Amino acid sequence: MTPESFAPKSDFLRVLMERGYVHQGSDLAGIDQAALDGRLTAYVGYDCTAASLHVGHLLSIMMLHWLQRTGGKPIALMGGGTTRVGDPSGRDESRKILTLEQIEENKAGIQKTFARFLTFGESGNEARMVDNAEWLTRLNYIEMLRDIGRHFSVNRMMSMDSVRMRLERDQELSFLEFNYMILQSYDFVELNRRYGCILQMGGSDQWGNIVNGIDLGRRLGTPQLYGITCPLLTTASGAKMGKTAAGAVWLDAGMLSPYDYWQFWRNTEDADVERFLKLFTLLPLPEIADLAGRGGAAINEAKKVLATEATALMHGREAAEAAAETARKTFVEGALAADLPSVTVLRAALEAGLGVLTAFGPEHARLVPSTSEARRQIKGGGLKVNDVPVTDEKAVLALGDLTPEGVIKLSFGRKRHVLLKPE
Repeated sequence: MTPESFAPKSDFLRVLMERGYVHQGSDLAGIDQAALDGRLTAYVGYDCTAASLHVGHLLSIMMLHWLQRTGGKPIALMGGGTTRVGDPSGRDESRKILTLEQIEENKAGIQKTFARFLTFGESGNEARMVDNAEWLTRLNYIEMLRDIGRHFSVNRMMSMDSVRMRLERDQELSFLEFNYMILQSYDFVELNRRYGCILQMGGSDQWGNIVNGIDLGRRLGTPQLYGITCPLLTTASGAKMGKTAAGAVWLDAGMLSPYDYWQFWRNTEDADVERFLKLFTLLPLPEIADLAGRGGAAINEAKKVLATEATALMHGREAAEAAAETARKTFVEGALAADLPSVTVLRAALEAGLGVLTAFGPEHARLVPSTSEARRQIKGGGLKVNDVPVTDEKAVLALGDLTPEGVIKLSFGRKRHVLLKPE
């Protein structure tokens, strides 16, 4: 049964399907009935590969949010164990091996995100946050091979997209990575045994891993397990969701300011506005239909609503409204808003002369990911200093470039700005 032909009875599946979260489901009728019976506990796993999650993770986080809001019990699974192996899904090369200290630091950064979307606790349908290192690091290798590994067919594992696509491209796949799907499958079984979890959710690239977990559960005698995947989003123009010229759109305010986060959503393509309002805000569907149906110049107002509501979810209403006001002052009034994102630079660096390529790059403003991208943008007239286009890639910034407010305004395009402040 396809999602398009299924009519859900539970609030959980109805909301997910109406808003566009469901790409695949292993047994939608079974999931629907579990939600109606009030016994739906579900999880999503997040490996600790960076100090923050990014916009690409938001779909699954929102699925956990709606699960709790409709009466289900969510589990946010931290991959303290699986991060040591590395998920090969959707990648042409092995992930960087992190130290245990790096994994713990990343986990601490990631955990902060979920408090915005879930209510945690031990009673009712309050959410849990657990780490698969609790059980994976205690496994005995021989017992794991005998009790778990024997249920996996190498032939079938080779047919999974995460493995097959890597091999078809003649990209090396380590034995370490090859074992990832076994560990993820075991996570599902362990979460069922410990917490009664019967549903795993994730991106569509996780479908093979999820199906393996369902099958392992059947072989090991768990109750029926289920899976749902959400679509891997691209924009209407085909670009990967959550990527900009400056890099990933991080959820942590320390890695991407609320203002820049607001601007990311404000820059949504016209054709994506209604879809993103459904997926990334809590606005009622009739209100979304009204916003998206106005057309013409009014679509820009819908984009501002999207930006403010999405930012409020992630960073709080006050930060969202401050970002909207900063944008208004900057673009409507032409003012140099004091609460634009800012970075500090040593005064001595400006005294010596700071190259524009360095100033715009990852060492300072992080408006572009590299000096080569900065050169490309300069040739296209995309970079400005104090609202004046940069035409010479060898230009330097000096104390004489400070505005009366004591800053240097760096701009990438019309909507992304950073204030360089000497110290």
